[in-house]
Amino acid sequence: MSSGNDCQLQTLTKPTLGEKEAAELVDRVFGLKVSWVRPLPSYDDQNFHVRVSAEGADEYVLKITNSEDSQEPDLIEAQTQAMMFLSAEGFPSPTPYLTKDGNIMSLESGDTRPGSKKYMVRLLTYLPGTPVAKIATSAQILYEIGKFAARVDKVLSEKFQHPSVKSLHRGQFIWNLANVPLLDQYIYALGQNKYRAVVEQVIEQFKGKVIPKLSSFRACINHGDLNDHNILVDSSSASLENPQYRVSGILDFSDMSYGYYVFEVAIAIMYMMIESPDPLSVGGHVLAGFESVVPLTIQERGALFLLVSGRFAQSLVIAAHTALLYPENKEYLTITAKTGWKHLMTMFEVGQEAVEKTWFETAQAYMHHAPAP
Repeated sequence: MSSGNDCQLQTLTKPTLGEKEAAELVDRVFGLKVSWVRPLPSYDDQNFHVRVSAEGADEYVLKITNSEDSQEPDLIEAQTQAMMFLSAEGFPSPTPYLTKDGNIMSLESGDTRPGSKKYMVRLLTYLPGTPVAKIATSAQILYEIGKFAARVDKVLSEKFQHPSVKSLHRGQFIWNLANVPLLDQYIYALGQNKYRAVVEQVIEQFKGKVIPKLSSFRACINHGDLNDHNILVDSSSASLENPQYRVSGILDFSDMSYGYYVFEVAIAIMYMMIESPDPLSVGGHVLAGFESVVPLTIQERGALFLLVSGRFAQSLVIAAHTALLYPENKEYLTITAKTGWKHLMTMFEVGQEAVEKTWFETAQAYMHHAPAP
């Protein structure tokens, strides 16, 4: 598919409902009267924070899935069932408010015109908490996030069963870390510069050093997007100088797919680096937390540097490509790019050996004084 056709198709997939239309949708599909509604930032879906005049939980997120993904109801079903499963297992996840017909989702038209696009609509509980992006991360919360990531993957892989789960085998899904080589078709969006040269280097090394090793990694279900806006925390201590945070919410399951344990820790490391003033030190704390639940094998550890680099490349290239399609959403789409390019360049300037040494020595130190459970 040429980039021209690609742009044409993708430009039409994101929903563009107004606040009034969103409120009417909540009333019509879920039977709830909205008292206020405001848009939430999103990548290619559309999300609204709504408050309803009803007893009990009165705040929700109205999630309107893009028209392309809306054609895969099994996939959305799997993601939603996973949220419900995790919530029942004690993980703080959104859960769906049922439609008037008693379903967890409903396929709705974007407007009343004939032939208008249809979007899968869900109303999910609104989770309180502060996004990790809004706090100064400490070694303590980085460790907690790593541990949380491992626990989520482990319980999903060992206990989550539902007929729709097979839809999580998403072969060509661009955000699955195994698909870094697919970035070749989007790299044009970077133009010609030093950044592009580093991304090309990442892709080539990934093809040569990671892809051949995939069969040796341990497979699991990945959340796939544990970024600093999808992890909520609250403070579990009264000390303002030294707050102790705990994970209080996990959001956005739309990137779920079958992958490998090492993918999840690499993705978490990359996103935790984004906001950190000392990004190269982050990986060791996240890794230590993850390995307190799922210790990595030698092969998995050996791929970690390129997996983290690969996620940086995915985020930066796809954001650049998508910003060409949705220029009005450019600021949100390129959040990662503000510091992401700098961090990726630093990783390659410092080099794999030195970066791994920092990560692995930090993780090793936890073996001698592991945090209390």
